[in-house]
Amino acid sequence: MRLVTLAGPPACGKTSVLLRTCAALREAGVSCAVLKFDCLLTRDAEAYAAAGIPATAALAGGLCPDHFFATNLEEAFAWAQGTGAECCVIETAGLCNRCSPHLRGALALCVVDNLMGIDAPEKIGPMLRLADLVLVTKGDLVSQAEREVYRHRIRQMNNRAVIRHVNGLTGQGCRELAAVLSRAPQVETVTDMRLRFAMPAAVCSYCLSETRIGSRYQKGNVKKVKFGGPGAGQTEVVDGD
Repeated sequence: MRLVTLAGPPACGKTSVLLRTCAALREAGVSCAVLKFDCLLTRDAEAYAAAGIPATAALAGGLCPDHFFATNLEEAFAWAQGTGAECCVIETAGLCNRCSPHLRGALALCVVDNLMGIDAPEKIGPMLRLADLVLVTKGDLVSQAEREVYRHRIRQMNNRAVIRHVNGLTGQGCRELAAVLSRAPQVETVTDMRLRFAMPAAVCSYCLSETRIGSRYQKGNVKKVKFGGPGAGQTEVVDGD
């Protein structure tokens, strides 16, 4: 199967773009299966099913969605293989902007939108900086000058990615995106593949359901901040034990 990872902040238009793109793939004779990793709630699998696209959703619940994604990737890939699809797209929400769902050897897409704010590309982590293709949505809601400035900000964060404007409502750019997905690298198995960047650190007392506030309740991977006086500017981060 051809394997594609697609990530981006919530409500940026990932599912709308992917629905249009999968429809274009189907018209070109390429079958597609979609896996959606989310946190608490998603109805995206129903939207894909209504469009005749094999899809399933997995909810992380109280777990870090990125760690949940990595620990279930083999099973997810096996499910997609079982559908007989030629292309597997894994859609994951960038809930903390620090997500790293992209794999070495697989096509990596990141979706952002023009309404996120001019500094948004700088705040988004590896899912944008290590993407092969950055898709910008909602460009019809801003001026051409704003689109150009936003594109420049993306280029500052990722100087190698291809940047394209798409529209999941009208389908603009989705046929071209489908052509790119149809030529994505083929993958036999995800076992032993590597992430492009390390996951966010975890395993502290709050990961283990601690609810009390206070240093004496904080164990494991803890990072403490040393706050200065008023007007001190940026604070200093002190690693805990």
